[in-house]
Amino acid sequence: MRIDLTQVTIGELVEGYADNSATEEGIVGYGGRLNIRPKYQREFVYDAKKRNAVMDTVWKGFPLNVMYWVKAGDDHFELLDGQQRTISICQFVWGEYLMTFDGMLTNFDGLSAEGKKRILDYPLQVYICEGTEDEQIDWFQIINIAGERLTDQEMLNAIYNGPWITQAKRRFSKTGCVAYQLGSDYMDGKPIRQAYLETVLKWISKGNIKEYMIQHRYDEDCDELWQYYQNVIRWVQMHFTEKRKEMKGVQWGEMYNKHRDDPYKESELRARVRELMKDSDLKNKSGIYWYVMDGDERHLDIRAFDNNMKREVYERQNGICAICGNHFEIEQMEADHIKPWCDGGHTVAANCQMLCRDCNRRKSGK
Repeated sequence: MRIDLTQVTIGELVEGYADNSATEEGIVGYGGRLNIRPKYQREFVYDAKKRNAVMDTVWKGFPLNVMYWVKAGDDHFELLDGQQRTISICQFVWGEYLMTFDGMLTNFDGLSAEGKKRILDYPLQVYICEGTEDEQIDWFQIINIAGERLTDQEMLNAIYNGPWITQAKRRFSKTGCVAYQLGSDYMDGKPIRQAYLETVLKWISKGNIKEYMIQHRYDEDCDELWQYYQNVIRWVQMHFTEKRKEMKGVQWGEMYNKHRDDPYKESELRARVRELMKDSDLKNKSGIYWYVMDGDERHLDIRAFDNNMKREVYERQNGICAICGNHFEIEQMEADHIKPWCDGGHTVAANCQMLCRDCNRRKSGK
């Protein structure tokens, strides 16, 4: 790959700036000759603090990190690294937010002629790169985004860009996207950082996200993925009609894959979930949804006896194991529920007995 260093002023950069990302036509600048968001780029993720820090750096004349553009034909370029800084600059100059300079809150048009010139004349250091698509992607992975690293899914989107990922991002990766509108009560993370897309891909591929993306890279649509996601959410809504905050982040797709054909009555599930939500011994309330489907107590993280309870019961038993009758030091013993949790026993001192390790393991079938 050939790389040459040049300077571009902010005035040159913002000329012809247009953000048509809502219609999938992308974002351009530099007189329409710079594609600011190529297919391998992520969404704009800078918050106001980081965006403002870019313009504060410009105003003070401090150097910004170098940017990388890729030559994409005669006098046309794609932005390889620096999208967040570039959009921050363009949005301010085109009046999309206010800044405080020297104690005055203003937009770009509110600056004096000298202030405007101060910004527009600011020189950006840009490396112009020429190479094959594979070389561009390799370089993109190496440099990443300074101070705002790509998520794993953002990196996969860059590597396996094509018509399929364009359609998938439209449905799963935009702020307020249709996937968010349908399933935000059940999903964790931000669509714009690819959390929804990564989660659904993990579900449908059973953890083989990369292989699934390779297989579908050149598909013209992502209908299979979208239909699967809708099926998962509708299955959840049908089985668990009461919405709770504990539902967010449950691996619903994995549950759907395992139990979608199992017979369950919504009324029975609802009553069981209500009962378990009231149980103070359950530390992982989100695990209740898995537990009512498969009965595995490991989902629940049942509260253990604390050290004070163990000491109280140990002294009450005089250090004698409740099963074998031998004496042990407290460090050699373990606390056990006399009446198991599944039979209604609670994690209180009155329901605790101290057993030696061997007896406790035999009793528990470990």
